[in-house]
Parts: sequence; C-alpha cells; structure tokens
Amino acid sequence: MEMESLTSYGPFMEKFTLQPICSSSENFLPLNGLTFAVKDIFDVEGHITGFGNPDWAKTHSASTSTAPTVVNLLKAGATCFGKTVMDEMAYSINGENFHYGTPVNPVSPDRVPGGSSSGSAVVVGAKRVDFSLGTDTGGSVRVPASYCGIYGIRPSHGVVSTAGVIPMAQSFDTVGWFARDPLILKKVGRVLLQSPQVNSAGPNTKQSQSNQLIETLVNSVHKLYGSHMIKYASLGDYIEENVPSLKKFMTARTSNEESESYIPSLLALSTAMRLLQKYEFKENHGEWVSTVNPSLGPGIAERVWDALKSTDENIDVCHSVKAELVEALADLLGDSGILAIPTVPGPPPKLKTEATTLEEFRANAFSLLSIAGVSGFCQVNIPLGIQDNLPMSVSLLANHGSDWFLLNVVEAIHNVLKE
Repeated sequence: MEMESLTSYGPFMEKFTLQPICSSSENFLPLNGLTFAVKDIFDVEGHITGFGNPDWAKTHSASTSTAPTVVNLLKAGATCFGKTVMDEMAYSINGENFHYGTPVNPVSPDRVPGGSSSGSAVVVGAKRVDFSLGTDTGGSVRVPASYCGIYGIRPSHGVVSTAGVIPMAQSFDTVGWFARDPLILKKVGRVLLQSPQVNSAGPNTKQSQSNQLIETLVNSVHKLYGSHMIKYASLGDYIEENVPSLKKFMTARTSNEESESYIPSLLALSTAMRLLQKYEFKENHGEWVSTVNPSLGPGIAERVWDALKSTDENIDVCHSVKAELVEALADLLGDSGILAIPTVPGPPPKLKTEATTLEEFRANAFSLLSIAGVSGFCQVNIPLGIQDNLPMSVSLLANHGSDWFLLNVVEAIHNVLKE
C-alpha cells in the first residue's frame, strides 16, 4: 500500500492505493481492472477513520483492520484509490463540509453535491474512479447520486455487512455504492450482495405520482414489459390506511408543516424515522460529543446537539411503524413489484443556501427518502439526463431482499433509455 498524504484532495479525504487481494490460481475476478474509493466512514487498516470531522480524527487511533466490504472488493480484483470526504458524522444530505471543503458537483458546480457520501458520489461522477462505496442511513447514497447524475443503490437493510463501518443509526444504516452505469453497479452487487437470485420475471410497476420524470420511466417500462405492468397508486393514502401507528406522528405536526406541498402520512413517516435516528445517534456518539465538545459546522452542530436531547419517548412507536410499513409495502409490491418515485423533490440546492430556506425542501426530501429508509427495502437512483444544466433522476424501490431483481430491471430500463 502506498500512502501519499493525510490532507484533503478535493473529493478525496486521503489518497492511497490498495492493490487487489488475489491468488495466482484465480482465473476470473469480477472486478478486475476497476478502481474505487471509499467514504471516510469505513475502516482501512493503518488509517484513521475520520468520520468527516477533525476532532474525531484527533481522538481516534488508526484502524487495526479493514472493513470486510472493502476486503471483498479487493479480493474481487478492484483497486482502491483512497478515502473520500463526507459530511460530519454522516448527519446531513447536503454534502457541504465546514472543515474539509465541499466536493464540487461535476454536473452543477454551483450546487451542492449531496451528502453525506458527497466525495464518493463526486469521484464517480467526475470519472476519477469506476465506482465507490458510501453509506445510506437517511438518504446519503440516494441523494448525492441524484444530485451528481449517477446511479446509486441503497441495498436492503442488513443484506450488506456494516462491520468496520462507524454506525450512525443501526435501524437504518446500509452500505451502498455508486457507478456511472448499471453494468458496473451490478458487478459490484454480485460481490457484495449475499446469495443474489436472478429473477427473470418482468416487474409490476406502481407509481406514486405522475410527472415528466415518471413519464420517461413509464415509456421505458411500457416498451420493455407492456402497459399492463403499470399501475398507479396514491402511496400516501395507502400508507396512512395500512400503518396505523403513524397516527401518533400525524397529530404531532405543527401548523407550519401543514403545507399543501406535504403528503401528511409521508411527513409523519419521516418524523418517526428522524426521531429513532436521533435516539440511536445519541446512543452511539452522545458520550463522545459531550466529552470532546467537537467543532461542528453550521447545521451539523444544531442537529447533533438536538439529538443529544432525545429520550426514549415514542421509540417503541417508531419500531411499530417500521414493522407495519414493512408488512404494508410487502403486500403492495409482492416479489415482483417495483415502486417508482422521485428520489428527491427537486434539483440540488445552491451552495451555501441558508438552513431556514432549506427546511421545506429537507422535509419533502425526507418524506420520500423515509419510504425505503424505514421499510428497509432496496432502492436505486436512475439518472435520466440533464435539463437546464441540472440533473434529473427517478428511483425504483423493491421488496426487501429483491436487490438483484431490482438491479436487473434497472439495467434493462437503462438500455431502453439509451435508445
């Protein structure tokens, strides 16, 4: 392994080279010749896992082992080129880091790259590596994938090992990855997904709303599988009817949040997700934050200290919401159903936008992101091109454990979209 430095290199937090781990007897390596980078939340032997914050790096020793996920990629023939910048303590979907700088969005340089896996998305979008690893708790792969115009997968919760990864909130934490095309996305999936099953059946696609992005997707599905495979559903109404524990959070909404732009049940779902996320973050890192009193950037500081005030009140209701949502969505989608939704509510915000201005956007974003976040279902962001110099994308979501099926469908749709 060759190490160049411990200082930030644009989207790279630290540059080094980890060569593939393979024996001369291995004739076929699925990732041979491919390069990747990893978010600075993964342990790499001999390197400090920085977690996006200099005080964290100062108070932690170098890792004594490498995360199994990274090792598996090296064993599959890929070469690692280093670690990437991330949002502090993984507690943002913006991608702006007060200490190390903001990785430049390769599609829209005046816009945020999305976080918290910001650097990992940027190095793929900027063609610095073939693929990269990130983590997704509340949206940290899906959002930057959308903002940077690339593919990104949040796999089914618990399917890919999170060993050797700093936890954020274990009820939602997943290891995801980015690529510029679905073939590489699938190649990485073949290595990381446990016992992928090829499902040749066409999808039964359900949509939560209709707009320009969805229309593009509908045309692709229609061409591939026929119009009879497409059904329209009001996801908000369906969740409200089938997740009764959400009533606790729907009645707790403030008058300020009762905007026509919100879907009440999805807003309540995101409230439950963020409540449990805050509680688990406190359980994981509250002692360190209270002891060290780290320097935290704007927005992150408020979020972290707010999390430290959380209690176990309503945590049991959050777990009930999770269980009910899993059952409801499993009934809706079955083994071959796919839900088509916007990944995010709009284009990436401009750099250094005031936090108060972002609040409604964030609320709408988490309403969408919480569907896969709370259910633990798999979701892939599909880039659909550029309009007015801004990236457009849509997401497909499938049942827990249907990751390989979803990746096959994404590849098929990609081939149609190219035409």
